[in-house]
Amino acid sequence: MGPAEWGQLLLLSLIWGGSFFLIAIAVRDLPVLTIVNARVGVAALVLWAIVLGSRRRIPRDPHLWLAFLIMGFLNNIVPFGLIVWGQTAIPSGLASILNATTPLWTVMISALLLSDEGATPMKLAGVFLGLGGVAVMIGLDTLAGLGHAVLPQLAILGAAISYACAGVFGRRFRSMGVDPIVTAAGMVTASTLLMAPLTLGVDGLSGFDGKSIPWLAVIVLGVLCTGLAYVLYFRILAKAGATNLSLVTFMVPISAILLGWLFLGETLGTAHLLGIAMIAAGLALIDGRLIARRPA
Repeated sequence: MGPAEWGQLLLLSLIWGGSFFLIAIAVRDLPVLTIVNARVGVAALVLWAIVLGSRRRIPRDPHLWLAFLIMGFLNNIVPFGLIVWGQTAIPSGLASILNATTPLWTVMISALLLSDEGATPMKLAGVFLGLGGVAVMIGLDTLAGLGHAVLPQLAILGAAISYACAGVFGRRFRSMGVDPIVTAAGMVTASTLLMAPLTLGVDGLSGFDGKSIPWLAVIVLGVLCTGLAYVLYFRILAKAGATNLSLVTFMVPISAILLGWLFLGETLGTAHLLGIAMIAAGLALIDGRLIARRPA
């Protein structure tokens, strides 16, 4: 990767790391479903503006829209909802660390469901090391009497597993020949429409009480951290490839932890720091490049 690609990768990590910070602000005053529904709705407006402005073809195949619906459920509704709910009880930095386990689950799910994605011994070692890091963070918290935070942490892990399932399911869009930006727009649109009745039924209009800061956080979350982040994501994917793009997994928790520390007064305990090290080592084994031998 050149300097431009590294700069874009750093920018994407800052944007996605900032999403945990923005959720921590919004969740103080807004209901969970309202935050998630507004986020995907705003992102849909942004992405459709890009699709129409660039004259991309809008798909009309109902089977494709069904795939968008499934993808939106796995990649938006479930993980966004679990992350927002989890952050009602745990710091944004910890949430970002647990969410960074997505590649661990992707390796396992791909090995189980995809015949061309076999798990090598090094990848399996990375998975077990990373899961050990998760167990350290959650297990030591429980022993220290902080067991009330176990369910929120498991919710973030559930979000990571859902992201991994979405990654496996999303492989089909390559063979369909659908533009990635159109796929992203269809996905968040399907998520918005699917969630709207549930959000109104559960939350009603309880979030519309005149407070502007949480809504500003949600708007930035939708425009920058979801809509424009997808555009940047696919641009990096096209220029640098999927392997280099996966490095963003290492970088997102760093920005999330720094933002939480600087502006929200969040701190991490010894168990979390040890868990970070184990997860990072596991991801390095899965990635393989940091320990690959150079040819003679």
